[in-house]
Amino acid sequence: MSSPSVGVLAGQAYVTLAPVIVAAVLNMAWVTSSWARSLARPIDAGATWSDRRRVFGDNKTWKGLLGMVVLGAAAGVVWGQLIHGTSLEAYNLFYARRDPSLGFDAFTGALQGLVYAVFELPNSFLKRRVGIRPGTRPAGNWAAAFVALDQIDSVLGCALLVLAFAPVGWAFVLVTTVVGGVTHLVLNLALYALRLRKHAL
Repeated sequence: MSSPSVGVLAGQAYVTLAPVIVAAVLNMAWVTSSWARSLARPIDAGATWSDRRRVFGDNKTWKGLLGMVVLGAAAGVVWGQLIHGTSLEAYNLFYARRDPSLGFDAFTGALQGLVYAVFELPNSFLKRRVGIRPGTRPAGNWAAAFVALDQIDSVLGCALLVLAFAPVGWAFVLVTTVVGGVTHLVLNLALYALRLRKHAL
């Protein structure tokens, strides 16, 4: 049996992870809104590491994390209904071992949102360790590495999540990370143009 082509793997990635892509875009509007200000508390609660710098910083909030989970669940349900009975349904790898349902779509959508948010945290942790402040663009020797990591951290997490639901290999993870990273970059530029992001990169 031949391995899927890069095009097929990319198609599977987009169809499978469409809910988290939509959730990430909507979440930028959510976290910058004035709604639910009580949730806009840092996940690290202001705690510092041994270097006396913040663990994650002010930009990683419960509002953002919960937004990704709730919006991911909603997007999962809507997307599941949109592709139900179409040829795209076969590309959704979450259905590889289980039939689609509203509950399952909500669950996998919420899970995508949670993984997306959680996989951003190590990146924030590393930035604080090298002295990069929240919301600022990386500069100096670490600039290129962190710009790249910014695009792929959450995508990699979501690609690894799919491994738990479908018999896919590491080629899928690689293609998803690369294609998803490029997509993430394009979306960041669009969000910057819409003034939902402070920096393009």
